[in-house]
Amino acid sequence: MTNTSLAKIAYQQLKEELDNFHYVPGDRFSETEVSTRLGTSRTPVREALLRLQREGYISVMPKLGWIVNTIDFVMFEQLYDVRSVLECAAVDLLCESENLEQLLQPLCAIWRVDPSERLTDYSQVSKQDESFHITLVHASGNVEMARIHQDITDRIRVVRRLEFTRDYRIDAAYAEHGQMLEALLARDATYTKTILRKHIAVSRDEVKKITLHSLEAARYQKQPVPH
Repeated sequence: MTNTSLAKIAYQQLKEELDNFHYVPGDRFSETEVSTRLGTSRTPVREALLRLQREGYISVMPKLGWIVNTIDFVMFEQLYDVRSVLECAAVDLLCESENLEQLLQPLCAIWRVDPSERLTDYSQVSKQDESFHITLVHASGNVEMARIHQDITDRIRVVRRLEFTRDYRIDAAYAEHGQMLEALLARDATYTKTILRKHIAVSRDEVKKITLHSLEAARYQKQPVPH
């Protein structure tokens, strides 16, 4: 197996452990520890760790190894606020587009479907949700807006991934995205933005609630058992 394949496997395993709070913010570890535990060499492990660093999960500390990043809720709330502003601006531009129906057709094919055709896998729905909002901004035609929005999307992914770990958020996402698309097709920018702002605010609050709960549970499980 190539180093690239081993790095991908190491990345997926480490990311799953971070997502499940096997490591909690503040935990430190070394490349040697990880490579020994995963049973692979340090080169693919280093590639996996560098990728996780780029995605905001961890940081490297010279001579001290790697550390799991603290979750800065104030920063994430601000990023969600900026995201809301950008997507609302995209809605205004979309409602002025001559080929609006054509631009929205791919999204309608995913989100305006019969309940029996809806996805149920958390990971898939999370990716489709992210893609919905990226596509919405790209369809507005403003390249710089799309670039900034993509940067924000990359930065909040580290916490946003948790939103769809509860079944009711999947159903809510289909309902809310469907409502937004219906309002957009009617070129009702005001109503679309009302739904969109609420959708993003609920997503932000849900992620924070889940993250705090998960962190507390993980910390409790790591506490030593008293003798």
